Amino acid sequence: MKFKITGLLATFLFLVMMCGCSSGNADESENKSGNVAEVDKVEEILNQMTLTEKVGQMVMIGVYGTDMNEDIQYMFNQFHIGGVILFDRNMDNKEQVKKFVDRMQNESNEKLPLFIAIDEEGGRVARMKNSLTVQPSQEDIGLTGDPNNAFTYAKLTAEELKTIGVNVNFAPVADVGSKDTRSFGSDAKTVAEFVSQAAKGYESTKFFYCLKHFPGIGRAKTDPHLDISNVEVDLETLEQTDFVPFKKIIDEQDNSKFMIMVSHLKYDAIDPENPGSLSRAVMTDLLRDKMKFKGVLITDDLQMGAIKKSGSDHEDMEYIGFVTAEAGADIVLICHDYKKAQDAYMGILYAARDGRLSEERINESVRRIIKMKLALQK
Repeated sequence: MKFKITGLLATFLFLVMMCGCSSGNADESENKSGNVAEVDKVEEILNQMTLTEKVGQMVMIGVYGTDMNEDIQYMFNQFHIGGVILFDRNMDNKEQVKKFVDRMQNESNEKLPLFIAIDEEGGRVARMKNSLTVQPSQEDIGLTGDPNNAFTYAKLTAEELKTIGVNVNFAPVADVGSKDTRSFGSDAKTVAEFVSQAAKGYESTKFFYCLKHFPGIGRAKTDPHLDISNVEVDLETLEQTDFVPFKKIIDEQDNSKFMIMVSHLKYDAIDPENPGSLSRAVMTDLLRDKMKFKGVLITDDLQMGAIKKSGSDHEDMEYIGFVTAEAGADIVLICHDYKKAQDAYMGILYAARDGRLSEERINESVRRIIKMKLALQK
């Protein structure tokens, strides 16, 4: 009798364990199959791309004109450009912008859609103010004391930008304590809450956004558009303040749904020699390895004065393109000069061809870009 009871119990426990294992494996298999399918699609597209096409995906440019023209077509055809940022010089009204963007998407002739980006932060940093709704500045939103307002304004901004063909907003600003109305506030945890709600507002409309300017420019002494500035603060202080909004979003949100823009400041506690946008210590060691960011990393405009004045070699955009990619950037941003954009592209391409930059390093960036762009086709 004792043997039979023990046998029955063993059989029962075995069946329970098998049911539990079966259910768990089914869930794991389902999740893994979805991930495998996505990975397979990314690899399929990557394997169809030439090296020149891959490098093009790593470059975003500003263009001139309000409709397709020979210069823009040349940049698409010769350099396989993967993204365009719009400025007021490109924007007359909503109908014109939508037609312009549609033509660029149709005539870029690439295997992937273009990123079409804009700086629509609200307040003083807003484009086409005659036709687009100008939302309050982030400072004004922060002063309301209600993070839900950040969600609302981000959602409204995304919905309007989608109507003109824009698919990436270079916002929200995640800096702590900026003195130019562009920050939600001077308290890191408060800023993090407002940035988190803004992120959720963008994601509620399936719209891409970009946190800026990592690791944070609230402590800047000068405008990086004009000159280089050092942040002379210890790492522990940065971790407890400037990094907090970025880290919160990295930990909470799907990293493939947003970009992070890296600033041109020097951070003495991280890398006293190089601006953040040229620093492996900032982009790879800190942002990738330590903070575990897995999404697309883009530089601030590489034509800014902060880059030009940060080193004797930094007037050479071929050199800048190579160094930035080597340091870990996925996309280099050149807003105002076609020749500079061409040079940055060639700098990455030459480095890949002569072995200074491995093609696998380029593939790492292009995989992240492809994964993000696949969501634009859904």
